[in-house]
Amino acid sequence: MNNELANEIRSKCDIVDIIGERIPLVARGKNFFGVCPFHDDSNPSMCVSREKQIYTCFSCHATGNVFTFLMNYEHIDFREALRYLGEKVGVNVSGISIARKNTKYDSFYEAYSFSLKYFQNNLQSKIGKDARSYLAARKIDEKVIKEFEIGLSLDSSDDLTKLLTSKKYDLGVLNRIGLSSDTRDIYIDRIMFPLYDLGGKVVGFSGRIYKDNGQNKYLNTKETPIFKKGQLLYHYHIAREECRLKKSVILMEGFMDVIRASTIGIRNTVALMGTALTNEQLELIKRLSNNVILCLDGDDPGVHATLSIGDMLLSHGIEAKVVVLPNPEDPDSFILNHGKESFLNLLDSAVTFNDFKLRKLKEKVDFRSDEETAHYINQVLMETTKVQDPIRIEIILKKLAKEFDLSYNTLEMRFRELEKPKPKEAPVVVTYQKTKKKTKYEKAMEQILYFMLNNDWVISLFEKERFIFPNEESRLLASEIVYYYTTYGNINIPDFYTYVQDKEEIVNFLNEILAGNYSESTSRDDLFEYFGVVREYSRTQEIKRLTNSLKKEVDPVVQAEIAEKIRKLRIGDK
Repeated sequence: MNNELANEIRSKCDIVDIIGERIPLVARGKNFFGVCPFHDDSNPSMCVSREKQIYTCFSCHATGNVFTFLMNYEHIDFREALRYLGEKVGVNVSGISIARKNTKYDSFYEAYSFSLKYFQNNLQSKIGKDARSYLAARKIDEKVIKEFEIGLSLDSSDDLTKLLTSKKYDLGVLNRIGLSSDTRDIYIDRIMFPLYDLGGKVVGFSGRIYKDNGQNKYLNTKETPIFKKGQLLYHYHIAREECRLKKSVILMEGFMDVIRASTIGIRNTVALMGTALTNEQLELIKRLSNNVILCLDGDDPGVHATLSIGDMLLSHGIEAKVVVLPNPEDPDSFILNHGKESFLNLLDSAVTFNDFKLRKLKEKVDFRSDEETAHYINQVLMETTKVQDPIRIEIILKKLAKEFDLSYNTLEMRFRELEKPKPKEAPVVVTYQKTKKKTKYEKAMEQILYFMLNNDWVISLFEKERFIFPNEESRLLASEIVYYYTTYGNINIPDFYTYVQDKEEIVNFLNEILAGNYSESTSRDDLFEYFGVVREYSRTQEIKRLTNSLKKEVDPVVQAEIAEKIRKLRIGDK
């Protein structure tokens, strides 16, 4: 791989922009911070430096340049990352060939891709006239049909299965991925909505009836090795960029809600796949934005889902906002019945999840009962302990005091009692990578290497002193730094990452050094002090080795030679 080409591409990229397209970043001083996507993170622990063009997570110690981020985040190799970024910044990367990756699921994806084209062709043919009329009546025009790749399955029991098997697709595979059942089609005479994985590949379908034939309204693909509902969000691959631009993500229940919202220009939307929110989906939402808006159905199940998801988000440090739809409307029906402006007004008037939950708590309380009233007030106070803003807390307590003619001090005292952590609660188990306690010699070696990565003159002095580390991984990294400096005339951390990216052990140690967050400023006196610490360690280790040899040696002449070496080392030690 041409290192100059990689450096040219890297130099034209801004790591803040590339990472910011994938996770929300907030500026703090000269750096940017975001929730680390490489571990279960609720507080922004990833620091992205525009000045250094590297990122570092202070919790899991993930570190690297723009290439390593893309490789780890998108699960691609270096050549794929290079080609993607080269095309993005306008560098000619036609010479970079990407070998096609064969997976055991290639036939699954190919069968779905073929089926998608088949369904699309059906809808656009004469036989699709009634389905197109139905969609038009639902205000889904040709533009939306094309954008969401909507299609039609035929009124035939085996048309698709016959076509696929004639194209040499294995019938067992078609049965396994939910396109066929024995020799019969799964989807018959339904409008077909493709479902996508995170990268935009079709991995399933949802078929909707458009004639009153007594069948279930929707028929969805069963779970397969490539379609796990709890690990996907509908529209994710499209919404990712929109969420970055809008700095928010709107979570809906169904794909028709997302499609309807797109017809009025709202595209920072994702939908669940007919399941309760899973931890995997929660992590995907956090990748899109920490500004989450819940826009679920207005009926009782929708309210229940809103409360459940809101609590789950809150437990991960995200207080969502809630769009309150009237019962029994969903976003799709509301936009159809009331229009764009009314829906935009609902979005603008979205309430905090805490306020929404307090309203719902209040709805079924019989305030004629002192017991129910007291229970309600305690519930409000308990929910208020989850609020982070002290001003909002005071506002809630004052409203409560006024509404129920209670003393503010009484409410505040009760609030403080509920706010206190319970003494018998089990301690939280931290699962982040533990930092091994380092000796002063290890710290000195790492400090020298850190100086070498950040100061050209330290490399020159290192070579002049003919300094040798006693530790192998330190020697390897130092050797690579010196070689890179000798070859290119300077040291540049993001480009150095590219240079060593195929040497896993060196990259891991380099990450450890940079995650140490040592001071970048140093004097020659500081450096010589660290040199002295490492030399002391080397002498101590050599004395130990020679002493062990002396104990085992039986030849008096050799004993004398070893003893003399030990004596000279000890004199030097002093």
